[in-house]
Amino acid sequence: MSVAVVTGANRGLGLATAQSLAGRGYRVWLTGRDAASAEAAASQLRARNLDVQAALLDVSDASTVSTFAERMASEPPIAALINNAGASFEGFGVEVATRTLDGNYRGAVRVTDALFSRLDQDANIVMVSSGMGELGNFSRALRERLLRPDLSRAQLEEIAADFVQAVARGTHQAAGFPSNAYSVSKALLNGFTRVLARELEGSSRRVNAVCPGWVRTRMGGSSAARSVEQGASGILWAATLSRDGNAPQGGFFRDGKAIPW
Repeated sequence: MSVAVVTGANRGLGLATAQSLAGRGYRVWLTGRDAASAEAAASQLRARNLDVQAALLDVSDASTVSTFAERMASEPPIAALINNAGASFEGFGVEVATRTLDGNYRGAVRVTDALFSRLDQDANIVMVSSGMGELGNFSRALRERLLRPDLSRAQLEEIAADFVQAVARGTHQAAGFPSNAYSVSKALLNGFTRVLARELEGSSRRVNAVCPGWVRTRMGGSSAARSVEQGASGILWAATLSRDGNAPQGGFFRDGKAIPW
């Protein structure tokens, strides 16, 4: 049995990804920050004879992450971990910057670290990112910091702290950051993808970031160019990469094709 975990899966891209993985024979753990919503979504998929289990998992709440990791100790190893949970908040300020980075970037770090010991030796880890995290919106100095080949977790945290502090002072643009916390959070998530790929050297586990494109979800809005199914297809591709040595590692992809950081 192949097990998959999808965060933020009670609707939108997460739900579509969960359905697709279950359709391929995975036992899918559909997780969300609201237990009732996760169970309702899982029930709909179970009604189609799909093996889908629901669980509470708020990526911003370390206690729920820990509880879920303990629950997974009795499950077979995880073949696919999809860090899909994320949010975009209205407005721009210190509170929004802090909440956005904590959920969209640190949330993926929390979940990946908590479940790491439960990953199959050939597991695929997928970071659901965004083209809004592309580094063209950042200053040259920040691009160089984020793209350095020896980038570390500590350095990512320094950049995250620099952003929040600059927002508090009103100097984030002068410091080279865009006025968009969501963009910064996804750039940091992409940075974590590269750091983790280096940490995985020598193993058969893979991690890649995926941009699903502008998708018609509650976050993307009804005017978005792509359907949920189109957006989820790239996530599914990264989640089901083969075990051979030709599978990509530590890249950024849209529709299975590499795109610039």
